[in-house]
Amino acid sequence: MATTIKIENDRKNTFLDKVKDILPNAGNLSLCLTCGACSNGCPATGLADMDPRKFLRMAVLGLDEELTEHPWVWMCSMCFRCTHACPMEINIAGLVYEARKLWPREKRPKGIRFSCDMALKNESTSATGTPPDDFQFVVDDVLEDVHELQPGWEKLKAPIDKKGARFFVSQNSREPVVLPEEMIPLWKILHLAGVDWTYGSTAWAGENYCMFLADDENWKKITSATVRKAEELGCKVYLNTECGHSTFSVLEGVRRFKIDTDLEVAPMVAYYAQWIREGKVKVNSDWNKDKKIKFTVQDPCNQVRKGYGDELADDLRFVVKTVVGEENFIDMTPNKSNNFCCGGGGGFLQSGYNDERRKYGKIKFDQIMATGADYCIAPCHNCHAQIHDLSQFYKGGYHTVNLWTMIALALGVLGKDERVDLGPDLLDFNVPPHKDY
Repeated sequence: MATTIKIENDRKNTFLDKVKDILPNAGNLSLCLTCGACSNGCPATGLADMDPRKFLRMAVLGLDEELTEHPWVWMCSMCFRCTHACPMEINIAGLVYEARKLWPREKRPKGIRFSCDMALKNESTSATGTPPDDFQFVVDDVLEDVHELQPGWEKLKAPIDKKGARFFVSQNSREPVVLPEEMIPLWKILHLAGVDWTYGSTAWAGENYCMFLADDENWKKITSATVRKAEELGCKVYLNTECGHSTFSVLEGVRRFKIDTDLEVAPMVAYYAQWIREGKVKVNSDWNKDKKIKFTVQDPCNQVRKGYGDELADDLRFVVKTVVGEENFIDMTPNKSNNFCCGGGGGFLQSGYNDERRKYGKIKFDQIMATGADYCIAPCHNCHAQIHDLSQFYKGGYHTVNLWTMIALALGVLGKDERVDLGPDLLDFNVPPHKDY
């Protein structure tokens, strides 16, 4: 039975008063038609007895006390699908972000807070606290192994602090810290495309959990550090790897905090598509003609719906179809900007609310299962982790894979140690020559 909320006449809308200047579209809740479109399409509806429409009505009625420290704000992934569906375009996700600030910092989810604080420990900006020297060591060590063990790749480079490079490539800490071999396929693609690129020795990490923590000061600090590093090296394009929240944190951080820069903040997927169209990455789907392995693809909310729109979603599908074969691609329903969030974003993976995260993700799991695909390509680290976990938890049987892995496989350059995400059907397929110690 629903709980009755009694509204006293002396309540004051202090929360709404605070956000009116920050979020004009959210602060004027008289625009809300109470149609329920936001809640209908929200996977977080029902978690912690809350949904977007109820959240809005509580805010407009001045129920600040009931909203303060309500756990639902950490279960909403701020994926923006509610606003995408809202006929009045009310920025509910923006309101949720501001509501996270109602929590004292020390009471906000420990996992998100820890990742934010670790990024502030040194100049790497890495959520794992990995020092710059350790990053340099891992890159050099992995590159040396490629030179020694993979014939034909003796000239492969992974430059750090290269002055005047066109592209400053951010690197999510997951690879150098946990899966260093996963960096190699991307390096190979950049090499074959003839890309002039570099990492930074500092501010190289492509993640920003201070954004998820609703810590504006440190979100700005991390974004400013990585943008200024790219500028210091004379780069023109800030190129985000397959990491949705990294892309959005820089793109939105530059706008939100009015960081003055001439850098183009770009997602890697759009450049994959450009390099394939230009013939710089000579990929095709011949490898899958006989195998007929089926693939679907996840649209990262932070890159598509909140970032670059359906143009990027179309580029993503162009790349995937070129790599696996159009006949072997099965799209989710709905898709592109209307796709459902997987539940990995917004810091949900680090929030500690694992039961709720998996309930949220059941919609995404059902979407994937409905396609019948053997693999889900997830060009975003949080999407990848969540969708993999959903397959394990709900026993889906599908594999979750990075886009760079499939591009490298189709190019015939995916090394035997670079296949951590692949199933038995591809684990030993099309493996290039490799020396053993």
